[in-house]
Amino acid sequence: MTFPSVGPDPEQLDFDGDQQDLADRLSLRRVAGMSTQLADITEVEYRELQLERVVLVSVWSTGGEVDADNAMAELKLLAETAGSEVLEGLVQRRGTPDPATFIGRGKVDELRQVVLATGADTVICDGELEPAQLRNLEDRVGVKVIDRTALILDIFAQHAKSAEGKAQVELAQLQYLRQRLRGWGGNLSRQAGGRAAAGAGIGGRGPGETKIETDRRRIKTRISVLRRRLRELESVRETKRSQRTRNQVPSVAIVGYTNAGKSSLLNRLTGAGVLVEDALFATLDPTTRRSQTEDGRVYTLTDTVGFIRHLPHDLVEAFRSTLEESTSADLLLHVVDGSDPDPFGQIAAVRTVLADIGASDVPEQLVVNKIDQAEPDALLALRGRYPEAVFVSARTGAGLADVRSCLEQRLPRPEIEVRALVPYDRGDLIDRIHRSGEFVSSDHTERGTLVVARVNADLAGELARYRADA
Repeated sequence: MTFPSVGPDPEQLDFDGDQQDLADRLSLRRVAGMSTQLADITEVEYRELQLERVVLVSVWSTGGEVDADNAMAELKLLAETAGSEVLEGLVQRRGTPDPATFIGRGKVDELRQVVLATGADTVICDGELEPAQLRNLEDRVGVKVIDRTALILDIFAQHAKSAEGKAQVELAQLQYLRQRLRGWGGNLSRQAGGRAAAGAGIGGRGPGETKIETDRRRIKTRISVLRRRLRELESVRETKRSQRTRNQVPSVAIVGYTNAGKSSLLNRLTGAGVLVEDALFATLDPTTRRSQTEDGRVYTLTDTVGFIRHLPHDLVEAFRSTLEESTSADLLLHVVDGSDPDPFGQIAAVRTVLADIGASDVPEQLVVNKIDQAEPDALLALRGRYPEAVFVSARTGAGLADVRSCLEQRLPRPEIEVRALVPYDRGDLIDRIHRSGEFVSSDHTERGTLVVARVNADLAGELARYRADA
């Protein structure tokens, strides 16, 4: 199997890949006369696209006030990424969320007053709400209420591009919806008998199937279809992965918190040209690129979907096939945003997700990114707690040489040392040693190339016939 291999020029300090996707986004232009206008009796006026106006609500149950502020700031970024305008944020200090309304009764009244005063049309809660909590809040506040899980699912739905990514997002959304069909209004319990049964008339009346039962059956059927489709797509991914394994190509997976700069680092190291955007979950589809060390050893780098605190369980399950790129890697390049207010919380959240998917045993190399934007005190604290970390700026190129050097040192090395006199007509073996092995020494003689190298078992077997005594 071959991978596109074009490395970047290390002298280009501001190179960040070709950016085809982002360039296409920025090249959109307005086409005159294409908008749908609303007309009334008195006038025709232009109507601009209005962002959804939201109020954020959070329950502060653990940690300090700084942690609560950081969580609210992250929720604000999520809401803005989804395409909304944040008007207000409310935080309540409670030991546990209220089982009926998520926040206390008094806070519900205060929330309603804020919604009325600001003209908000949506309330976003920082947590996963039960169906009863959603219904009670909507009844008392009078506007749409969604939770953190639904918000993240909406962002994923906007950013999914590939067939696999779209299927994974739809599967997660249906699994989330199926659990929340119960009790969503009286209309879900009406029976399709009589005239309600699509005009069936005489002979068609009767209790029939309730609306909620119909919805559950359709969701269940669609989930089965999506799972079958994802299994087919996974078989294709597994074929590519097995080819890399058979060719003894080491793999490195770039993991980390969302918007930590993983795609920027991939572009810097390989010239991949994948989308880079200052937004949460800009990358959903994994991208694999070929690279090589200074001594010629070939390896692959894979950009993966970003993690976040309290990543919805349905998303982890739906994206398991994609996340398995991390579990099968030889090394994890864990990228951390050094400019984030809570980088230690990012590291803990990523390691929690890695443990959930069974990748906690894979060797990890910590890379602190965005050092050009980080506070010196924050970087000093990170150096103190993680002395083995590499500090880099994917935007300016600072520290990239350290990342490459660290990769070369930590990539798995072939264990079998061979000494062989390779005939000149077997240059293919020399090429394979360059790509997947490591030369100790080489010398050109009259009969061929005398090499001492460390190689994998397959190549050692082919070189055995040309073994040369010391």
